[in-house]
Amino acid sequence: MKLTRREKSELFIEGIVTVILLLLLNLSIVVIINQVISTNQQLNDGIWQIKQGLAFGPSDIHLWSWQNVFILLMIIADAIIVYWRLIRRYHSMQMRHVISELHYIADHHLDHRIHFKVNRDLQRVIDSINALVDSTVQSMEEERKMEESKDELITNVSHDIRTPLTSIIGYLGLIENKQYHSMDDLLKYTHIAYVKSKQMKVLVDDLFEYTKVRQTSTPLNLSEFDMTQMLEQLAASFELEAHKKGIDIAVTTNPDPLKMTADTEKLGRVFNNLLSNAFKYGAGASHIKLSADKVGSEVIIKVANDGQPIPAKSLHQLFDRFYRVEESRSQETGGTGLGLAIAQSIVALHGGYIYATSNADWTSFIIHLPLDRKQKLTNPELEKA
Repeated sequence: MKLTRREKSELFIEGIVTVILLLLLNLSIVVIINQVISTNQQLNDGIWQIKQGLAFGPSDIHLWSWQNVFILLMIIADAIIVYWRLIRRYHSMQMRHVISELHYIADHHLDHRIHFKVNRDLQRVIDSINALVDSTVQSMEEERKMEESKDELITNVSHDIRTPLTSIIGYLGLIENKQYHSMDDLLKYTHIAYVKSKQMKVLVDDLFEYTKVRQTSTPLNLSEFDMTQMLEQLAASFELEAHKKGIDIAVTTNPDPLKMTADTEKLGRVFNNLLSNAFKYGAGASHIKLSADKVGSEVIIKVANDGQPIPAKSLHQLFDRFYRVEESRSQETGGTGLGLAIAQSIVALHGGYIYATSNADWTSFIIHLPLDRKQKLTNPELEKA
């Protein structure tokens, strides 16, 4: 840490004043001791005998001047005292700089950090302060993102509810005001209002499901099951739709059967969402592959289709709520934009993770799940891993 010119002057003056005071103290002590010795003959004789009895070195050198030795000892003591005083003052200046920096940070300059190189103890305090500020900034950033996320959620929900609600009110208004010309018109208006009401129900159900699975306290009904059988049942449930679109669904697992522990109902929702997306958005696909492989203590499940690839810029946003790859927020495909967000939350509840890859050949959604969720829940080290 660099000192200012004023602080260097303070240290210099502190040193000079300390030296002067010590010299005066030393002089006073020497004068007092001389006075005591000169007025006490017995003490004087005793000191003389001690001098004669003390001899140093091979030549038996006698120490005849105690005063010189005493002055030398006082000079050493004075140097230690001056050094101690200057170090204390220097540390005080360091602390003053640190406090000044803290006041600067507290004055809404949270991007500022303390970069002083000081003594070890104070350095630990500074490192702790910097870590605390970093943590505070991170918490504030996360809180800001949460607020933005809440605003975005309200905006998206309002948009997606307002569109069908406007149609419902419009057509029911025509019926209420008897602005229809025939029974066919009446049935047409009520059918449209019914369809739009179902769209709203799907959105509300998905939103409820999303908020429920986002809570870390959401309970899991864990049970042991065969992943191979689950994927085959899933493929069978989409067989009719796949036949209509000329798509072949293949299931492979390793080993077969593949036993694991998880919440089958919630995982079924994940795979249904992924397969539904493959049919809705995998334009031109002729094959869908469902695969599961046991690797160590986890299971890697892949849902892949050879349809139109997903743009690279969209891959990292796929699991954001209400995100859709198409530019508009049209619900013509029947999606609410919550399916993949729900899938990600359910996978996270199981202690796993999900991501997507896409190229000209295959678009794949890859899920990593623990083989035994019960074991991971009861083993904190596994949970951290």
